[in-house]
This record gives sequence, structure tokens and C-alpha cells, in this order.
Amino acid sequence: MHDPTPKSDELRSLAEMLCFAIYSTSHAFNRVYKSVLAPLGLTYPQYLAMVSLWECDQQTVGGLCAKLGLESSTLTPLLKRLGAAGLIERRRDAHDERQVRVRLTGAGRALRARALRIPDGVFKLTGLSIADGLRLHREITRLREALDRSLPGAESELSLAEVE
Repeated sequence: MHDPTPKSDELRSLAEMLCFAIYSTSHAFNRVYKSVLAPLGLTYPQYLAMVSLWECDQQTVGGLCAKLGLESSTLTPLLKRLGAAGLIERRRDAHDERQVRVRLTGAGRALRARALRIPDGVFKLTGLSIADGLRLHREITRLREALDRSLPGAESELSLAEVE
């Protein structure tokens, strides 16, 4: 039987790389969401921003960036497109003009009703049981948190000198 753990002098094949499994799965999710979201006129990142606003309206741009794991330079154009579509409004905070607040419009709130069944519908496409889906979610979240914690010192822990 083949040992799936490569020795230090072996390169993992693409099919064996955890990062590629997650990357390619992310692309598969994006393809599914693209077809499901097209009738709503939303891209997947726009949908995530809307879900965040449906959970808690009138967030700051900085707060949305933190929740979505996006840079302001990525989120701002996305919010401009949602604003042009009439789904959100962006305004300077009355108490702190450095902050921009994002709020849903009536059309943005109404869109939520059309999007309610999307998560369950996409989950069914995974073929996972609810228990397996919850377990996988916990494991992926733990993995992301571990990687996020490693970022400040990642360069010192894995240098190109060690790789070469």
C-alpha cells in the first residue's frame, strides 16, 4: 500500500496537496453560486456582502472588510456596483466622518426573500449529511484560523532557504 505522506525530498503531486483540494473546491463552489446567483444579478462576493448586511445592517466598510476577509481596495468597487444596482447606500458616519457606513435600501432588503433558499440548495448539491457538513465547516474554520495565526511569523518559520 502506498504511504500518502511524502518524504522530505519528495514533491507532493497536485492531487495530494491540501491547498489545491481547497482551492479547486472553492472554484467549484463559485461555479455553482454563479449559476444560482445570476437571476439575482449578484456575483458571489456581492452575495457575501449582502448576506453580511442582511445579518447586520448599517455596518462600516472597515467592519465589512474584516468580516469578509477583503481589503478595502477590493470591497469598495464591489460596494459601488451594489449601490449602482440600488441595493445599498454608502454614507459618511455622522459621528465619525472617517467611517463610511453601508446600509441596505428597500430593494436590498427585499432581495433577501429571493435569496433565502440558496444556502440550503447549494448545501444539498454537496451530497454531505448535515453532521458531515458541520464537521467539515469546523475543520476548515480551524484550518483558516491556524493559517491566520501563522501569518505574522510565517516568513521566519518557512523561509525559501529551507525550501531550497
